[in-house]
Amino acid sequence: MGILTYNRDTFLMDGRPYTILSGAMHYFRIPREYWYDRLLKLKECGFNTVETYTPWNLHEPTEGTFDFTGNLDIVSFVETAKELGLSVILRPGPYICAEFEFGGLPAWLLADKDLQLRCDDAVFLSRMRRYYTELLTRLRPFFAVNGGNIVMLQVENEYGSFGNDKAYLRAVLDIYRQNGIDCLFFTSDGPNATMLTGGSLPDCLAVANFGSKARQNLSYLKTIRPDQPMMCGEFWCGWFDHWFEEHHVRPAKEITDEFADMLEMGASVNLYMFHGGTNFGFTNGANYDKYYAPTVTSYDYNAPLSEAGDRTETYYALRELIRSRFGSVPELTAQESKKAAYGVVSLTEAAPLFENLEKISSPHHAPTMRWMEDIGQRFGYILYRTELRGPMDGWPLRAEAVHDRAQLFVNREARGVFERWVPDSEEKAAISVPLSEGETAELSILVENMGRVNYGPKLLDRKGMQGLRSGVQYQFGWEMYPLPMEDLSGLSFRPVSNGPLTGPVFLRGTLEIEEPADTFLSLPGFTKGFVKINGHNIGRYFNPAGPQKTLYVPAPFLRAGKNEILVFESDGTLRKDLLFSDKPELSAPDCHKKNS
Repeated sequence: MGILTYNRDTFLMDGRPYTILSGAMHYFRIPREYWYDRLLKLKECGFNTVETYTPWNLHEPTEGTFDFTGNLDIVSFVETAKELGLSVILRPGPYICAEFEFGGLPAWLLADKDLQLRCDDAVFLSRMRRYYTELLTRLRPFFAVNGGNIVMLQVENEYGSFGNDKAYLRAVLDIYRQNGIDCLFFTSDGPNATMLTGGSLPDCLAVANFGSKARQNLSYLKTIRPDQPMMCGEFWCGWFDHWFEEHHVRPAKEITDEFADMLEMGASVNLYMFHGGTNFGFTNGANYDKYYAPTVTSYDYNAPLSEAGDRTETYYALRELIRSRFGSVPELTAQESKKAAYGVVSLTEAAPLFENLEKISSPHHAPTMRWMEDIGQRFGYILYRTELRGPMDGWPLRAEAVHDRAQLFVNREARGVFERWVPDSEEKAAISVPLSEGETAELSILVENMGRVNYGPKLLDRKGMQGLRSGVQYQFGWEMYPLPMEDLSGLSFRPVSNGPLTGPVFLRGTLEIEEPADTFLSLPGFTKGFVKINGHNIGRYFNPAGPQKTLYVPAPFLRAGKNEILVFESDGTLRKDLLFSDKPELSAPDCHKKNS
């Protein structure tokens, strides 16, 4: 390892000309047991650097409580990279985008209605400073000036796509220095004047992010920053998937042609993503352009390494390109993981949500609906409950600000669904509950957080609901049950009944195996929900939507012998069995947009 600097046209490693060949992979999207394998495959492709974000929302899940253990042990990730001779580019945000929930910002920030995100706001900066101090205290020994392998540190992240507050960018940089960090600092932005100017600092290296037109974009970067070397901070080799859209793929030749153009221009490159991994649990983000569009569980990204870490055609093409350009690449020694088709598993036990609500949640009481963040909840679902009292005319019930999917139940019977991504969803799905004098009805509304917006002007994205009206009359007096779906040990199960199952319901079964291997889970006949295996939330499924039809189950999540499979089905299912296969299905031919 050495010290990375630069002159007008070239990066220098300990004073010698150097080309950064970096690949992005996020430790928090990869099982810890596979970090070495993925990093080794990066090295054996001919790359010399790994780039990673750090997710504030996972490292500080509740305010003032930090987690750098297990799959969040970034120190171990950096040490593993060093063991393999890889440099590290660190991008700690505080905002990371990454198609990650709330762009990596912690949801508890949204409980403070006065706090202003990503600007020179004293409260935001104080929260950020506390996080950075925890993070950088752990990582300081691993910066290159201290003999480590972290050679570059990013200031914010694509800030020119959000704002132009130079005082804020300067404050981020100052916090780094106050924590004793001496490094090559850089900013990264889209390749146009507005973004590059708004998101950069004159004394920091500026790099550009793009997925095509490499020669044009790098030439423009050079006109903006003539006294520094050219670098693509994110070369997008693929793209992420939203529900209701097609799976993104890109030909290997198209990727390598652009990559070759950058190398021929003397530029350095960070390939985004080299290995995408998985949005385990409820960590996927969402975009909001014309409509709300949540990201799927898989973050395959058409990367050189697949979601399961297998080499692809693009991997071999890039490896050959690097070999031809630089003369040699390491030999291939890393093995592909074993895959198993475990077959069908029957779910034999059921625990209906309404019968178990008080066993897994305690209600908050308020006259009006509260956002999840107001009651200290990050992820999962929230159930709102009230009593409708007659007399009530047959006015339609109209929901306000559904974030993101609300199921309405009257006396525990499903009556309608409001979906944020469907225009006028609240209007189209409105139901009526006429009641006579003295008559009452229990109204329950189950709202799912499908992922906070991770990019753009709608970043401030609170979850839950804001209100419910019967015609013009607001309904008051609510119980709110937070359902983060973390500790479900209180559930009471009974044998599954015959016939179709209505949701919301928890279903349980057992997978018995001799040897753990990577596998892929599909749920034909199911509608919507998530799956836990041995306590690991492997992510969401949404079968009517597509494109993703299987969930990746890494071998480290399994064990020899019996494995508990827990499914939460929110809508209902015609089937009670699951299928474990040895191949993923990320592209469904029947997926279609629901927003039209």
